[in-house]
Amino acid sequence: MSDRTMTRQVLLFISVLSLSSVHGQVSYSIPEEMAKGSLVGNIAQDLGLDIKRLTSGRARVHVGNSAEYIELNKERGVLLIKERIDREALCGQTTPCALHFQIIMEDPIEFYRITIEIIDINDNAPVFQKDSIKFEISESAVTGAKFVLERAFDSDIGINGLQSYSLNPTDHFVLKLHGQDDGSKKVEMVLQKPLDREKKEQISLVLTAIDGGEPTMSGTVQIHVTVLDANDNAPVFTQAIYKAGVVENSKRGTLLTTVRATDIDNGSNGLVTYSISSSKVGILDLFKINESNGEVRLIGKVDYETAKHYQIDIEAKDQGGLSDSSKLVVDIADVNDNNPLIDMMSTSKSIPENSPSRTIIAVMSVHDPDSDNNGDVNCVLSENIPFTIKSTSNGFYSLVTDSDLDRERASEYNISVTCSDEGVPSLSSSVTLTLQISDVNDNAPVFERSSYEAYIIENNTPGLSIFTVKARDADWKQNARVSYILEDSSVNGVPVSSYVSVSADSGVIHAVRSFDYEQIKDFQFRVKAQDGGSPPLSSNVTVKIMIQDQNDNAPQVLYPVQTSSSLVAEMVPRSADVGYLVTKVVAVDVDSGQNAWLSYKLQKATDRALFEVGLQNGEIRTIRQVNDKDVVKQRLVVVVEDNGQPSRSATVNVNVAVADSFPEVLSEFTDFTHDKEYNDNLTLYLVLALAVVSFLFITCLVVIISVKIYRWRQSRILYHSNLPVIPYYPPRYADTLGTGTLQHVYNYEVCRTTDSRKSDCQFARPCSQNVLIMDPSSTGTMQRMQTKQNNPDEPDSPLEQKPPNADWRFTQGQRPGPSGAGGPPEMAMGTGPWPNPPTEAEQLQALMAAANVSEATATLGPGTMGLSTRYSPQFTLQHVPDYRQNVYIPGSTATLTSNPQQQQQQQQQQQQMAAQHQALQAQPSEAAPQPEPPKAAQTPASKKKSTKKDKK
Repeated sequence: MSDRTMTRQVLLFISVLSLSSVHGQVSYSIPEEMAKGSLVGNIAQDLGLDIKRLTSGRARVHVGNSAEYIELNKERGVLLIKERIDREALCGQTTPCALHFQIIMEDPIEFYRITIEIIDINDNAPVFQKDSIKFEISESAVTGAKFVLERAFDSDIGINGLQSYSLNPTDHFVLKLHGQDDGSKKVEMVLQKPLDREKKEQISLVLTAIDGGEPTMSGTVQIHVTVLDANDNAPVFTQAIYKAGVVENSKRGTLLTTVRATDIDNGSNGLVTYSISSSKVGILDLFKINESNGEVRLIGKVDYETAKHYQIDIEAKDQGGLSDSSKLVVDIADVNDNNPLIDMMSTSKSIPENSPSRTIIAVMSVHDPDSDNNGDVNCVLSENIPFTIKSTSNGFYSLVTDSDLDRERASEYNISVTCSDEGVPSLSSSVTLTLQISDVNDNAPVFERSSYEAYIIENNTPGLSIFTVKARDADWKQNARVSYILEDSSVNGVPVSSYVSVSADSGVIHAVRSFDYEQIKDFQFRVKAQDGGSPPLSSNVTVKIMIQDQNDNAPQVLYPVQTSSSLVAEMVPRSADVGYLVTKVVAVDVDSGQNAWLSYKLQKATDRALFEVGLQNGEIRTIRQVNDKDVVKQRLVVVVEDNGQPSRSATVNVNVAVADSFPEVLSEFTDFTHDKEYNDNLTLYLVLALAVVSFLFITCLVVIISVKIYRWRQSRILYHSNLPVIPYYPPRYADTLGTGTLQHVYNYEVCRTTDSRKSDCQFARPCSQNVLIMDPSSTGTMQRMQTKQNNPDEPDSPLEQKPPNADWRFTQGQRPGPSGAGGPPEMAMGTGPWPNPPTEAEQLQALMAAANVSEATATLGPGTMGLSTRYSPQFTLQHVPDYRQNVYIPGSTATLTSNPQQQQQQQQQQQQMAAQHQALQAQPSEAAPQPEPPKAAQTPASKKKSTKKDKK
């Protein structure tokens, strides 16, 4: 069956014998019912043969006198199904079921034995020979009474054969199966519930036989039970198995045996009838039993070669419906009734005269279907001929040369073969073959055609197979081996070998390059076929390659010309009528055929109701009357499309001016460019980008200027304020307890004057000139200032600022926390991190404290000295103090820090400043200028600016 999954099992046996013509044996397994033309196996591959050998050797399938179910496809080297195979019709119940045939080849003669096993498929459902089964059962039948049922027959074997039975309904009876010696099953219906005729006289059952195939198939039979009274004993056979023998070809009516069953019941309940209940098809056509006396006779023809024994199921039933069964085995004896069958599998009608000794000239198979001595066969040849016969294997013989052949002495031999069996009397068969002696390389290869033409589509892949040239040689072996050669020639001055190549063995012509129809449309060359003889013979043939066009070129627009530098527009007067020819789109396609057929379509237009495009000619015409309301600028987009598959297209922009004069057109088309939409979009994007960048730049500039103005105003407020500024005095840290802190060394500049109201100040400078200037605008950077050594009396000594030292810069992890937050314990001891700049609230607090100082010092008279201090601390990062610890408010008993050590340090600083003040008063003072109001003390942040002003 074509749609059934086919499983093939291939077994290959190769045996090499020195004098044997049987070179191998192949076994296949295929399912039955395969469709015609189905593949059995690749015999050439399995035998290791070249497909050319099958053709040159004229290989064929030889089946003898059997039906041909298999055929050989020499071109493909495969075996195919020739006729549908029905395993049941071919072998019946015999297993395994196989087809035996041979593959014969000549020149030289070889043959191979092929065995194909036919595998059963589930193509037959179980069947019952009777449509219904009737039972008459007494109601007195006891529980457990058995009633033998007819067995179903399934032509399939194995798992596809009959597997089980089912009985429905099961109110009174159940089914019981008993295995038999031959593998079959005895089917019995067992009474499980007593019968009551008064309640139910008729019982209908359905017996179903089920096989084991996929899908399962089943058959049914109706069982009709009539409930009777009184029969409580069933018949019983005298033997469970009866045996009988008969010779094949016995006459019809021959008595085989007599079976007997007894029933101890009386009357009609003890009357026994016999019947054959065998489930095998054909049993009832061969054997018959007498219903009353049990005699079994032969009514058909039995053949030992068909079946060697038969098994017959016999049933004995009394009138009450009780029954018993037995088996009869009939053995068939063989007789010598078949002549040997001689099958000439392969014969050579002629062989070369130089053939060596032991050359095989014929192969035959001899078979006698009889058994034992009746099937043993011996074969002999006629006398006085240079040939002999040898047995190569069981039933196969080869005719071989026995001496050298001479064609001049004898050009023909008539060989007679006689085969006889060893039966009594002996039977024989004979056959005669004629052999010609011939000679060798006299045939040149011949092409199948006088010339070839082939077609290939352009743009092919290099290496593509175009077609195949084929030449045949009538000679044998090497003389018939054909090689294909591409003859040297040129195509348009280029060697043809750069266009195509020819496979030397197969004659397949391949394309070496990718062809272009627009460059070359066809070319031709010659191919030579040369055999392998000595000397070789050859012939040649002309091959013409036709290149077919492919739609690989898009249409090209010739008019209107599309330029980016100038604008071309077609003018249409406002008086134009319907059908006015505006212009014509001209396009070409270098392809050919329908690939070059062009069509024109209007894809886009400013006014679709005004223009149309001719589908075939590309003419653009008006489809209505032009009026004054139509705009001057009209733009049309025309698509030119070819008719290829897939089609290719091109677009063209047509500018149309609806106007009566050129100046009107010129004024309207000044801004009409081909890429106006694209340019408009690009201009919009550029304007937006420029606006965004300008906005960001102006915003940043305004922010920077605002910050600068704010800082400048803050510095001016501090500078012009009449309130004294409390200087920033970091606490002094002494390394007294071994904590590792370094002392802070402060260098002071003392501004002295005889009158606090005057602005002239004299500065006393210490020996050390290294000064650190703290910039309040900086968040963590200190600048080291180097001052020149000037006379303390020279107030105009400039300061030289050096670049910041990297040692005073803080990393992100070293920056302190918020200004107002309380620090860790070490901060109270002066070892905390460097503080953040003071906030505005803290600056305001410092100014208020300075105002108190100003009020406290306002009562001082002339001679009061103002102090300006600069300090240069030497410390590490871990010793940076909090600036809020150094604010002192005059007239108050509390400071902004709760550290007693810091308060003590502040008192020491005040004492030192008082001492310096006394020392300054002891020096002779200059003429005091007019007193000026006291000025605010300078902070380190504003020291530089204030100093310069004092100098002025």
